[in-house]
Amino acid sequence: MPRIIGIDIPDSKRLEISLTYIYGVGRHLATKIITQLGLDPGMRAHKLTQDDIARINSLLQTEYVVEGDLRRQVQNNIKRLISIHSYRGLRHRSGLPVRGQRTRTNARTRKGRRKTIANKKK
Repeated sequence: MPRIIGIDIPDSKRLEISLTYIYGVGRHLATKIITQLGLDPGMRAHKLTQDDIARINSLLQTEYVVEGDLRRQVQNNIKRLISIHSYRGLRHRSGLPVRGQRTRTNARTRKGRRKTIANKKK
């Protein structure tokens, strides 16, 4: 398995799909990276040479915010929202949907222990 920025990408999948296993790299950015480096998007990831892996590593580290830095940035943004007591920060703190979704029904994506719904039989 090739290792890119500390992440093992699957070697049996196509290169543009394998790169999406890196946090912060989606399909669009993966194809952009591949064309920028002049690689074949249909190539399997196990056929990458050490030189190709080094080029991908250096490009991701210099031009894009991915993996640990991006996770840290997102967490800092959430902490900032909580500290300034914004509405979104309060929703994050209480574990409720942040982006205007309804909560009377369908708000099952919360964190923590599952709460059973009264009068609901399986």
